[in-house]
Parts: sequence; structure tokens; C-alpha cells
Amino acid sequence: MSVVIAGTVALDNVKTPQDSQENLLGGSASYAALAASIFCQPIHLVGVIGHDFPKPHLDMLASRGITLDGLERSDGESFTWTGEYHEDMNNRTTHKVGINVLEQWQPKLPAAAKAAKVAVAANMSPDNQMQMLDQIQADFVTADTMDLWISIANERLHDVLKRIDLLVINDGEAKEFAGTTNLVEAGRRLQAKGPRFVIVKRGEHGSFLFGEKPEEFFACSAYPLHNVFDPTGAGDSFLGGLSGWLAANGKTKPTFEDLKTAVVHGSVTASYTCEAFSTHKLQTVTLADIAARISELRTYTNF
Repeated sequence: MSVVIAGTVALDNVKTPQDSQENLLGGSASYAALAASIFCQPIHLVGVIGHDFPKPHLDMLASRGITLDGLERSDGESFTWTGEYHEDMNNRTTHKVGINVLEQWQPKLPAAAKAAKVAVAANMSPDNQMQMLDQIQADFVTADTMDLWISIANERLHDVLKRIDLLVINDGEAKEFAGTTNLVEAGRRLQAKGPRFVIVKRGEHGSFLFGEKPEEFFACSAYPLHNVFDPTGAGDSFLGGLSGWLAANGKTKPTFEDLKTAVVHGSVTASYTCEAFSTHKLQTVTLADIAARISELRTYTNF
């Protein structure tokens, strides 16, 4: 069972209170694809890169069972993000964004990617998400978004919501998009816009899953980390991890109970992302690692 993931593939320059590094692998699709590849392969990655994109990044992705047929190569410069995390690691400052090759890009899916039963429209413009949705045949479609698209492409984002099964969004953006300061109300209002299920990410506080019935609500704790080194891509890893688990277990038309289990796997996967720069930790994680942390998390949350 395969997964198709479309989104940004980027070069990140990141500074944290501990250290700083440049030309790191970044982008929503990169993190989501690596997270999904822990659970199933192949993962079909759809995105665009420039002439300056380092070959070692591509080699690493391919070594994890991620197919690159849908990764377009351009003569321009790669999409870049430069940012700095502050002392509490919950707040960051974006210093520079280079749109570059993303400006004119339109996703083009190879035949195998179109046929994947689980599809992820990772964080990218709603126009690009719609172009992806027009090409797929998936049974279950997930999507992420961010405050920028809520502000400048709200109408198109509403079009996306009518065509997906699961929306994943962080707490601040959920409140903004739904027009309420109550997260539970926000989740239900977002469901009314189209998706059958909604997940509101709450960072170090975990996540809320909203099912189709009023009584279907699940609060998942985040795995507690003693040290957060770099939280970049954690949300994308969460989305990729839960989508990869669904595909690996044949849950292409998941129930609420299936999604509860998928959310736990996504949450634990994201915890590894935070422990090192970029994808450095994520690309070494195994199923045994995931299982060990889930076992720990279960003991922390049972009562």
C-alpha cells in the first residue's frame, strides 16, 4: 500500500538557542514523506526543487523508499526558509522566505502516484492542493494548511475543504479560520466546512481529533520530551506518520477508532523530529522505536 504526498521540498537555514545550520532539508512534503516511510513504502513524493538542491538530500530520501519520479527539477533556485527559534522554542521569527521555483509550479503526478489509496496534500498553496486533488484516485485524502493561506486564499481553501476527508491544522490557525477562541467549537466549525474529520494540533500539549458523531472526540497527549532541539517540521511529520500508518494497515477508509490509533502513531513520530536539526533524527527512526515510545506514552496516560 503506497501513499502520495505533495507539498514543498525546501532548503532551510535554522537557528536555535543551541546551534545553527544552513542548507538543511526542509519543506512540508519532505518531512511528511520521511515520516510515512517509517510505516510503508513506496512513498510517492511530489514537489519541485531548483538547480542548487544538494544531491545527498535526494539520495537520503530515495534510500528510505521514497520515489522521486514526481519531484520536478527546475533551473531556478530552490524554495528556502530562514528562521530563528527563541528560548521557549514555541515562538520563532521568520527572517527570509525565498519562493523561487514554487512561484510557477504546478504539481504533476506520475501514474503510480495517482493510483495511491492514501493521499496527503501537505502545506502548500490551496491552488496547488486543488491541482493535486484533480489528479488523484485516493480513498482517503488528508490536508494541512497555515495562517498565510487562511489570510490570502480563503475562498480557495474552502474549496479544498470540500474535497478532503481529514483536515490537520494547528490550534492558532484553527481559531483564526473558524472565528472562535474555543478549540472544541473551532474543530466542529471546521468540520462543517467539508472534511469528515478534523485534527487540531496543540504542539507540546498534543492534539484533538474530531469524528463524525458528536460524541466522537479524542484528546491525544504529546510524547514528553526533556529537550526540544528543533521543532521544524513536527506538524508535517505528524501528518505523514498518521497517513503512513493508515496505509500500512490497509485503513484506506478509516473509522474513528482507526484514526485514534493513527493519531498516536503520528504524535510519537513527530516527537523524534524535534530531537535534532531538520530530518536528521527522523530519517533513522524504526518501527521498533515508534512502538517503544507508544508503550511509554500508554503508561503515562492510563488511569
